[in-house]
Amino acid sequence: MTHLIDRRLQGKNKSAVNRERFLRRYKGQIKDAVGRAIKGRSITDVENGEKVSIPVKDVNEPTFGHAHGGVWEVINPGNQEYQKGDQINRPKSGGGSGRGKAGNSDQTTEDDFIFELSREEFMNYFFEDLELPHMVKTQLTATTEFKNQRAGYTVSGTPSNIHVLRSLRGALGRRIAVGGNSRKRLTEAEHELSALLEAGAPLDDPHVLELKKLIHHLHTRLLAIPFIDPFDLRYSNRIKVPKPMTQAVMFCIMDVSGSMDESRKDTAKRFFILLYLFLKRVYEKIEVVFIRHHTAAAEVDENEFFHSRESGGTVVSSALHLLNKIIDERYGGGSWNSYVAQASDGDNWDNDSVLCKQLLVNSIMPKVQYYTYVEITDGPPQNLWEQYALVPDHHPHFAMQKIVTPADIYPVFRELFKKQPK
Repeated sequence: MTHLIDRRLQGKNKSAVNRERFLRRYKGQIKDAVGRAIKGRSITDVENGEKVSIPVKDVNEPTFGHAHGGVWEVINPGNQEYQKGDQINRPKSGGGSGRGKAGNSDQTTEDDFIFELSREEFMNYFFEDLELPHMVKTQLTATTEFKNQRAGYTVSGTPSNIHVLRSLRGALGRRIAVGGNSRKRLTEAEHELSALLEAGAPLDDPHVLELKKLIHHLHTRLLAIPFIDPFDLRYSNRIKVPKPMTQAVMFCIMDVSGSMDESRKDTAKRFFILLYLFLKRVYEKIEVVFIRHHTAAAEVDENEFFHSRESGGTVVSSALHLLNKIIDERYGGGSWNSYVAQASDGDNWDNDSVLCKQLLVNSIMPKVQYYTYVEITDGPPQNLWEQYALVPDHHPHFAMQKIVTPADIYPVFRELFKKQPK
């Protein structure tokens, strides 16, 4: 059996492959731990890494053991303390998870396995089952991104990209080519020596001694040919090839009227911060448009969207008119996938709520792939909610959710952006 041993020094990330294998193997336990971790942290800290614990029983490696074979007769000693049917008290809790009390018990336990996820790994698991619903490729654009694609083999590369089979095949071909003449001459010399000895030539005959010396030299020369040489190594080659992509735009609309107090504004800001992180992470080529409104609407940058103190009355239709105008002027023509997320307390002029519903049904919904409305209130649904509830009858790609406390942000977000069945 042939063993290929690579004795070259590895890089500083030599354990990266083992780490990826561990993450794949215990994906379920790590996802559960991430789910528990995000419930107790602030949304503003969502990008940080996390230390997660996995029960020891879940990381135990399977082992083989030898069982007792045959038929065994065992006599166990009796006892004077227990009788059949007795109930035994549960042992007192000990160490292991850090929650037991001190005592003189000789029981030993094992701590849970603590595994630290990096910021990148934590965000991967958090956003793994989320996506922009109904993402469709409406039109291929001239903007392209690149993907890695295999393109044969190369003579240089990193140790992790070594193609073992191809390298061994090259080494075998080199040994055959380099040692071909010597192997042929060795066979001829061995036949010639055998013929001389069969003819009765003495062992001290000069010709016999010369042939033995030649055979020894050829054997030494063949053994000196290395099994594998750096010249034989071949690496999997990957090149970047352009692939077409689609364009997407996300509109964030927030109510900043007088009825939206600081706590409600803070909840809306937290929802949009989470949404913004999600969009920037999952869709690298996506534009985000921020619209804030009270009696009038305005397109603003990210900093003003989250930190401006301007306030006033409530006319939601002003934001929808501006949204419709921006779509027509900059994102029309069927070349963009448009998504809208709106946050409000639902308090609006009665007549204006009817106008908002008409704008959505007749003008906006036919131009967007998905529209989400989040109402931030601890009371009964407002008039805007009642009008918006009629929109799904005309357009199924419209979703509504209610947020009462900041604790509802995560469940609402995951419900709005969960992966759709194929």
